[in-house]
Amino acid sequence: MKPIITASEYVSESAGPRPPVLLDVRWQLGGPHGRPDYEAGHIPGAVFVDLDAELAGPAGTGGRHPLPDPEEFGAVMRRAGVSRDTPVVVYDGGQGWAAARAWWLLRWTGHEDVRVLDGGLAAWKGDLQKEAPIPTEGDFRPVPGALPLLDADGAAALARTGLLLDARAAERYRGDVEPIDRVGGHIPGAVSAPTSENVRDDGRFLPVRSLAARFEGLGADRAPEVGVYCGSGVSGAHEVLALAVAGIPAALYAGSWSEWSADESRPVATGPDPQ
Repeated sequence: MKPIITASEYVSESAGPRPPVLLDVRWQLGGPHGRPDYEAGHIPGAVFVDLDAELAGPAGTGGRHPLPDPEEFGAVMRRAGVSRDTPVVVYDGGQGWAAARAWWLLRWTGHEDVRVLDGGLAAWKGDLQKEAPIPTEGDFRPVPGALPLLDADGAAALARTGLLLDARAAERYRGDVEPIDRVGGHIPGAVSAPTSENVRDDGRFLPVRSLAARFEGLGADRAPEVGVYCGSGVSGAHEVLALAVAGIPAALYAGSWSEWSADESRPVATGPDPQ
């Protein structure tokens, strides 16, 4: 199944016999909370999900956005109306990062029919509604492990034996600037692959052939395994989604740079080269 869906495809499916559950995951790193924007207007039927509180555990040694407790995540999804056999569509304000985080978590915990609305809310041309729906409780029960997951040691090993992509902006990869974490730079051996280069100006993904060519140029076609990390496991999920669109499976290092750089014993590389 394609991991993304267009707005017109969603409209068609929502009028069909198995309408998708729709999740609104508007979120900005360091920005205002997404709930007020949701209440001001959302795609009809969408249920708001809070990335910081419901798609991540408490910040700490595992990074700024560690994975949530699977059972707590499952309860959030059931309250949103998600069942094992219901399709799910997720969107955000257009950047795609938050929607991809929800997509990855649902896929990782075993839901097989989850897609991201390509281009997010900006791609929606229909009316918006202000009333929050009251969904029927779903029956989804998470079973983690359906997608590959890396820890810090696994990411370090993959950087040596496969292809580890750094989805952050190039200047953070090089260590020129570091606005959030303890130190700038990257995991030794990781290759710079900014998430921003996977999408067009309107936030929609590049065509499949263009994405495949991009990742092949980075070595994905030659690597035995591919992994991705970012700052805290959010934009990295978007890169895993982009790889999935291109037909390339990839593991996510959820702790990402916020976990790696917090441990002073871990090595840090700087500059444009992987090592």
